Amino acid sequence: MTEVRVAGVGLTRFGSHPERTGRDLFAEAADSAFADAGVDRTDVEELNYGNFMGALAEHQGHQAPLMAEAAGVRCPATRYESACASAGVAVREAVRTVRSGEADVVLAGGMERMTNLDTEGATEGLAIAADDLFEVRAGVTFPGAYALMARAYFEAHGGSREDLAHVAAKNHANALPNEYAQFRSEVSVEEALDSPPVAEPLHLYDACPITDGASALVFVSAEYAAENGLDAPVSVTGTGQGTDRMALADRADLAATPAAAAAATAAYDDAGVGSGDVDLAEVHDCFTIAEVLAIESLGLAEPGEGISAARDGRTTADGDVPVNLSGGLKAKGHPVGATGGSQIAELTRLLRGDHPNSEHVPDAEVAVAHNAGGTVASAVVHVLEVAE
Repeated sequence: MTEVRVAGVGLTRFGSHPERTGRDLFAEAADSAFADAGVDRTDVEELNYGNFMGALAEHQGHQAPLMAEAAGVRCPATRYESACASAGVAVREAVRTVRSGEADVVLAGGMERMTNLDTEGATEGLAIAADDLFEVRAGVTFPGAYALMARAYFEAHGGSREDLAHVAAKNHANALPNEYAQFRSEVSVEEALDSPPVAEPLHLYDACPITDGASALVFVSAEYAAENGLDAPVSVTGTGQGTDRMALADRADLAATPAAAAAATAAYDDAGVGSGDVDLAEVHDCFTIAEVLAIESLGLAEPGEGISAARDGRTTADGDVPVNLSGGLKAKGHPVGATGGSQIAELTRLLRGDHPNSEHVPDAEVAVAHNAGGTVASAVVHVLEVAE
């Protein structure tokens, strides 16, 4: 089995880009990734591209060949869709392709344009990641769905809105030095608590923003890296994917995310590491409660203990296992089709030591990325390690 290296990463600034097209955004991310990698575009053998709602937001389906053209590559191109985990799945398939020996160089990532829609339109577009027959038609939106999950968690394990406010404050603090982040401003625990309600117990600062942006990564085999003299010190050593029932009403427990737990178990087993080996993580905090559920699924906190992790300083920048040093979806932003690729890019930079928050993890060797779709009906987990 071939070792997979991250040769280069590229991101656009996350935020509102009303004057730009999706293909323009992905082209920028791809240009940055190739410049970072030092890889010739003619060597790319496949493009794996994540996008969720382009047919609604840009009235554009069949995006993969468009994005191959935008990235300047001529190779088989495939779009992957798994709601907010779309880029995570695209990355997983890129890793599997390089590992198998079918390709030495694969470009993967994703893009989403969302701010060209009004709030109602974006909410409606995102809602199709839920069960249309039994949730969407009943008026369920994702703020409401995650509010149900938060209430179930509080009932099962305790916790409060103040605990969630500490998650928000932590991630906004982490985003301050990140040039790619949508919100580079502090939010105090008090401000988060005083923000207007969205769906109790979730308030405005418990939710991630609507975002435009793109991510791109160049994955290569270790042999290709050596033959071409590439500086590619980070490997993807583990990958896993899990699935759960779509509708919350069909689940046995709303206070846990078994799809993510299954993905984490598979990724750890694949990498030959355990949760105790993890030095830092990027997790899918579309809502503050989602970070709590994520770190428990990853084994970074025991069930019922994730709620206090930010408040107690265990997941802060200088904590035991820093979580979302990028700012997370909460503050960096969440262009849904690009997010899973962005997490890999951020962890790569953190492990290489060229991220503005690398100073907090100077000796980190193992990182984990957690990308979820919908109310975690889909989940993808990757393990990254500093190559020996």
